[in-house]
Amino acid sequence: MTTYDPPRPWIASYAEGVPADLPAVTGSLVDIIDTATREYPDAPALEFFGRETTYRQLQAQIVAVAEGLRARGVKAGDAVAIVLPNCPQHIVAFYAVLRLGAVVVEHNPLYTARELRTQFQDHGARHAIVWSKVVDTVRAFPEDLRVQTLVSVEIHRAMPWRTRAALRLPILRARQARMALDSTVVRGAGAPDRWEELTASDPLDPGHPGPTTDDLAILQYTSGTTGSPKGVRLSHRNLLANAAQARAWVPEVILGEGCVVYAVLPMFHAYGLTLCLTFAMSMAARLVLFPRFDPQLVLAVTRKRPATFLPLVPPIAERLLAAAQDAGISLEGTEVAISGAMALPHELVVPFERASKGYLVEGYGLSECSPVLMANPVAAHRKPGTVGLPLPGTECRVVDPDDPRRDVAPGRPGELVVRGPQVFEGYHGRPDETEQVFVDGWFRTGDIVTIDDDGFVRIVDRIKELVITGGFNVAPTEVENALRQHPRVSDAAVVGLPSSHSGEDVVAAVVVSGEDPLDPEDVRSFARGILTAYKVPRRVVVVDELPRSLIGKVQRREVRTRLLHASGPDEPDAV
Repeated sequence: MTTYDPPRPWIASYAEGVPADLPAVTGSLVDIIDTATREYPDAPALEFFGRETTYRQLQAQIVAVAEGLRARGVKAGDAVAIVLPNCPQHIVAFYAVLRLGAVVVEHNPLYTARELRTQFQDHGARHAIVWSKVVDTVRAFPEDLRVQTLVSVEIHRAMPWRTRAALRLPILRARQARMALDSTVVRGAGAPDRWEELTASDPLDPGHPGPTTDDLAILQYTSGTTGSPKGVRLSHRNLLANAAQARAWVPEVILGEGCVVYAVLPMFHAYGLTLCLTFAMSMAARLVLFPRFDPQLVLAVTRKRPATFLPLVPPIAERLLAAAQDAGISLEGTEVAISGAMALPHELVVPFERASKGYLVEGYGLSECSPVLMANPVAAHRKPGTVGLPLPGTECRVVDPDDPRRDVAPGRPGELVVRGPQVFEGYHGRPDETEQVFVDGWFRTGDIVTIDDDGFVRIVDRIKELVITGGFNVAPTEVENALRQHPRVSDAAVVGLPSSHSGEDVVAAVVVSGEDPLDPEDVRSFARGILTAYKVPRRVVVVDELPRSLIGKVQRREVRTRLLHASGPDEPDAV
């Protein structure tokens, strides 16, 4: 392994108070809650529709649920699936699982049954904590995927009683539906445990051994370039280090009750997980939870208590700013908003910062890196159009994609390779793919970048052909495989086209069989039965054939170019 230490020009561009390096982390993620409880026991940890939970109360719930899980057979090293939206139970479940030395596996609760099954087949978890709306899906898994412990969570129980009363009618309807489900014999499935049964448990024995720094903490799924889900193995060290790097990046954001973080990003996503579940708790912050992004809900809280730190993606920033202007509500008090997952338009930065009197800066990361690698300095010398500077303790190089051991000339584009304490240990059960993405200890990001003389990184292109829509990664192969299951679709190519509202739109070019015309909406409707909504192509274009290389591989870049040239990015209708 090379010991080459590249220059780090970016350090000179750090904001005042940001260190070049950080001490090695020790302990585990559970220490985050222990420390916050010890130093700020009565400070609010969580806020959910106005209902507050202090750090003392949060810790009590965590140790009770940990004991409830232990009594149901969860032990160190076990994978425990969490299928929940943003809610207090999500945070409790996350830290309770980790307290036992078990491994959290996060899932999108809006996934289709097929998508969930695929991930369960990969990680093999036999314990699951799921939203009540997803219970029937998990109970219906085939015998070889049957979970031993299934805990059903009704998230409305964490709301204040006034909010629950307003929801009383739909809740009663949902309860009647669940009663009907429980009376139905699902092959081999027993009734799930209720979350309240776990919270009523005695506290976990304080002497119960917990995890160590190098233990596996999380399996975070990412599609990568193949379309088949890959479990990214993130250790306690990886996630602790990334939370520490994020804290160091914003030294002006104070610890404790004065720090308010809005969880508008889904916590099952690597971005939301780190900046809400770990960073916010490590700041002993008040974490305000939103089950989904709703500008009106966010603004209702902003009137009382603005976020001092707001992780978001550009579409959220745009919708929040527009809603605030329409309602005449000030965004002042939002000290730092950090945007990720897609390019941040400069034309959005200026009005947002004018409205908030704070900073809106762009960052960059990958699930494999816990996920944050870079961010623009929270200072006047930030550079719009770049993804900023590597975080403290992060090293990067720009190399020849065809010879990743060779650096390209300064200022020239090449593949970004990185190393640092936040970089993952490998993919779950995929040693060959793990080996492919590491060269002499450096992780190959698959992104083509340039680094200027001040150390600022600019994304030029992606070797990986992911489509990034609304802040979510969509693997073209996965969508193409779904489309080919349509009885009239013989071939398909999926690309991302520029969108004014979501970064990129998922667009499919399809070849059809038979003489009769095919309604594109019929294809989209078919795809909805297989894919989560954001993966369904926004547009479907029927073509005679797809461009291919000499070895027969579909050339997606050529498809994208033809679609753009056919009728522009807004309404392509033919190739």
